Amino acid sequence: MIKTDILIIGAGPTGLFAVFEAGLLKLKCHILDALPQAGGQLSELYPKKPIYDIPGFPEVLAGDLVDNLQEQIKQFEPGYTLGERAETIEKQEDGSFIVTSNKGTKFHAPVIAIAGGLGSFEPRKPLIEDIEFYEDKGVKYFIKNPEKFRDKRVVIAGGGDSALDWSIFLSNIASEVTLIHRRNEFRGALDSVEKVQELKTSGKIKLITPAEVIGINGAEHIESLDIEENGAHRTIETDYFIPLFGLTPKLGPIADWGLDIEKNAIKVNNALDYQTNIPGIFAIGDVNTYPGKLKLILCGFHEATLMCQAAYQIINPGKKYVLKYTTVSGVDGFDGTRKEAPKAVVKAIV
Repeated sequence: MIKTDILIIGAGPTGLFAVFEAGLLKLKCHILDALPQAGGQLSELYPKKPIYDIPGFPEVLAGDLVDNLQEQIKQFEPGYTLGERAETIEKQEDGSFIVTSNKGTKFHAPVIAIAGGLGSFEPRKPLIEDIEFYEDKGVKYFIKNPEKFRDKRVVIAGGGDSALDWSIFLSNIASEVTLIHRRNEFRGALDSVEKVQELKTSGKIKLITPAEVIGINGAEHIESLDIEENGAHRTIETDYFIPLFGLTPKLGPIADWGLDIEKNAIKVNNALDYQTNIPGIFAIGDVNTYPGKLKLILCGFHEATLMCQAAYQIINPGKKYVLKYTTVSGVDGFDGTRKEAPKAVVKAIV
């Protein structure tokens, strides 16, 4: 049983920043996320894309923002359970909760903060017969470790940024990269499209358009793919097939927790603290909804701040917390570190 003050479900930017705000209030946090690494969509979908609306950062790469947030909260020593999905929740007699993951790990906390972004992501799978049979035999919907494809033949299908970016990246790792798209036009960053054009011209990427994969062949592992190109059929040999058609967000098991749900989002009280209809359970970031909701990272930071103030009152009933600016109070980490502004020197001028 992992015990903590606040169990944060979701390791995206909102969930990570909540650790910092909780730490200022001397509250410990544990983060649970179904993805194998922290960062949520920023790490999973567009780590190399720039973000322009984070205060104080004219431009910051999504992956760098995740790294900075993790560095910022390191002093508050959050616990991490990654690669596990929140499955069930049980309310205890004292008002606290026990959450159990899909792998059986149990978490006990008086406050739950659901910061799951748009929910758990499931890949959009192409309508190809028997594709599920090959999912552990050469079909990959995510690229976790690019080295897995070193000196292998890889076919990527898709027309967006992910397909373009991974085609470019793997062109220096795989022995052969083939990019297939059902249209001649790609919807992605212009520099990525131009880079793929260069790699095609130099022979480092094979481009097949307009075309689509219609069949998979192989006994124990993928051996080849059936392609339909301009109405004609042909077969190409490959070791891996990576269809990158985007991800579908779903709340998953959280949708069965008795929370008020509206259009795949959790309704919260935005007039006060972003608490759900169940006392002690909050929803912050893209996963929640309320009148005037904006799905922006900076809005998630604001919601996390107010959520932590309310969590403090639940965990410390009747105890008053006096808000102080960090420029005045400094920041005391749970690891014994302290950050504070240099103290003014009192000295007479004669």
